[in-house]
Amino acid sequence: MATVHDKERTLQREIGSRVESALPEVEVLAVELSGPERFTVFIDRIGGGVDHALCERVTNELRDYLRDYTVDVSSPGLERPLRKPAHFRSVVGRRVALRTESRKRLRGEVVGADDAGVTVQTDNESVEVPYGEILRGNLIDER
Repeated sequence: MATVHDKERTLQREIGSRVESALPEVEVLAVELSGPERFTVFIDRIGGGVDHALCERVTNELRDYLRDYTVDVSSPGLERPLRKPAHFRSVVGRRVALRTESRKRLRGEVVGADDAGVTVQTDNESVEVPYGEILRGNLIDER
């Protein structure tokens, strides 16, 4: 039986490919299930921000998902989702919250990110986490 996170990863691949092919200026940052029949697609526009019109365009690209799901499309917000190596490389020096497959939750500063994983400095230790182990990652709003 597929887990919620397996389903999210499948949706991420499908939706990311579809949206990014149709709208090359859009990056699908993450797809998160918020129930068995509802998911949120977090997007960003390369070189610009996300507005209502862009969310509507992305929703239109995902019309056939509306048969089975309620689809929400959102900007990344202050606690931006982090899933890909490039996302983590772009936030070195910033604080993040991670949830891993071992159900471990980490909070700390990203001190390194390469093609294999991310290194997070917590209050007590430096932890290397392979990308394949990360279920969810988000920036921590430091305002």
